Amino acid sequence: MKYYPVFLDIKDKKCIIVGGGEIALRKTERLLDCGAKVLVISPELSPELATLKDKKLISHIAAQYSGDLIDKAALIIGATDDEKTNAKISQDARSKGIPVNIVDDPKKCDFILPSIVQRGDLAIAIGTGGKSPALARHLREELEEKYGSEYEIFLNIMGGLRIKMEKNAGVGKDWFKSLLAEGILDLIKNRDMKKVKETVKKITGEEVEVEFN
Repeated sequence: MKYYPVFLDIKDKKCIIVGGGEIALRKTERLLDCGAKVLVISPELSPELATLKDKKLISHIAAQYSGDLIDKAALIIGATDDEKTNAKISQDARSKGIPVNIVDDPKKCDFILPSIVQRGDLAIAIGTGGKSPALARHLREELEEKYGSEYEIFLNIMGGLRIKMEKNAGVGKDWFKSLLAEGILDLIKNRDMKKVKETVKKITGEEVEVEFN
């Protein structure tokens, strides 16, 4: 099966995690990072999930899974270790037209979650069609070494220039190539803020704010 790659806007949307363990925690953190309103359904929570609940970062229903708990969700992730429960989650979600992911069981999924390299708003997604999570993880580790935090800062610079680029059709591509040719990524990597600003000014004529993490 070939999956259609897509980035979803889930900000302020109800996303449900069924399960209260370590895997559920990882999925919850990713959803929260994207601005989702996360509801966790599980009789018990890991200490980390309990902390998120105490901080009111997630909602929690302390109960066994039931199909009547998932109405109006934007998506559902099943992260339990019980095959019957996971099968029921998948069946219920599909009957209600809600996209569902069952961890490590592609046949029960409407979508699968890629391995991600995240650098601020830059997201590099690696998918193997569910065939080899180990290969996806290996590629992610390679990409994490190749694409450091300098790419996040460079993306922020380009984002700050975007209005000017939109008003001058075609200039964005030229600026991008020229900035790379001038070694902007190495300047950022070396944390030479003054030189970064000077280079951007020379090529684009624009003043930019540069913030290092």
